[in-house]
Amino acid sequence: MKNKVVVLFLIISAYFLVSFAPVVKNDLNNIEDPTIQEIINSYKKNISLWPKPTIDKGVEWKEFASIQRDTAYFTTHDRPEVILGKMLFFDPKLSGSNQISCSSCHDPEMGWTDRRKVSLGNNHLEGTRNTQSLYNIAERTSFFWDGRASTLEDQANGPLSALHEMDMDVNKLPEKLSQYKGYKKLFKDAFGDEKVTNKRINNALAAFQKSIKSQPSRFDKFIDGDYNKLTDQEIYGMHLFRTKARCMNCHNGKYLTDESFHNIGLTYYKRKFEDLGRYEITKKAEDVGRFKTPSLRDLLNTSPWMHNGFFDDLDGLINLYNSGMHMIDPTAEEKAKDPLYPYTDPLLKPLSLTRDEKAALKSFLEAMNGSKFKMDRPKFPLE
Repeated sequence: MKNKVVVLFLIISAYFLVSFAPVVKNDLNNIEDPTIQEIINSYKKNISLWPKPTIDKGVEWKEFASIQRDTAYFTTHDRPEVILGKMLFFDPKLSGSNQISCSSCHDPEMGWTDRRKVSLGNNHLEGTRNTQSLYNIAERTSFFWDGRASTLEDQANGPLSALHEMDMDVNKLPEKLSQYKGYKKLFKDAFGDEKVTNKRINNALAAFQKSIKSQPSRFDKFIDGDYNKLTDQEIYGMHLFRTKARCMNCHNGKYLTDESFHNIGLTYYKRKFEDLGRYEITKKAEDVGRFKTPSLRDLLNTSPWMHNGFFDDLDGLINLYNSGMHMIDPTAEEKAKDPLYPYTDPLLKPLSLTRDEKAALKSFLEAMNGSKFKMDRPKFPLE
């Protein structure tokens, strides 16, 4: 038991201690290594001609793709179901206390998160998991950190009814909203009549949330051929992301996520901060400690990171991954005694990144930040 406590201390310390280690900021403008310069030049061409990433056997992956500015944004927000969904999203009347709205945790000025370690809801009760951003939520294939909802419409009832979130009896919500003439009109505009139902509430909320999209970053413009948008350091960081840093095994495609679930060694199994993740849904031993791979789009807008919100320093986080994250894997004897004892995903391995490489990788991650807009909130109350 004493050894386990020591190991737990080490994994936490690895993050915090290395966060204070100096990181060399090298802009790579004076590169003398022809190999590195050749690598950088190999990306200043059509993406189909880029060097192939380092991908482990059996991993299904997708090549990067750029996102485009949403030219239909204003047209979309003129649709009646989106207007209704926006009103519902920002309205505290959807909570049992009339004090908390969806936007209390998903604030458009905070990257559609709340910038807290974990969510704070009804009666100031804390949740157990970090609030996920709504950027590009329409592109997700499952919802919540544990993937327990398969559609955005199904997802809505979770936070509405949770005691530590909005604490609303969803069976009483239609009657509650029906008392307001303004909502009757909005439902009629959206669905053809004034009837308020849970299904219509959820559909409208989903319609609005699907309109929340990232704006193009310098990374996207580089992919599209403007090769001056990324510095040499950022390009080299992208190369490391795709190769030595092994990031692309999980963070790939247009939205930098494989839409899958992984145990990255932060389960805290049988310890104070234990969270069994996807196991709570599937009851499969291999799912203990697995959580949904988050998108890396607009990363700087969505901190703190991880399912528990423990990490808010990008340098420290890179150092933690650099360690390999395998500091609390069970011994064969421990696994035999406890079949649920989780293994860290084998995709995670020590990286041996140098200080300059870590600085380059960080600069690339920062280059994927592009969204800056704020959204006006609707006026309340409705009559």
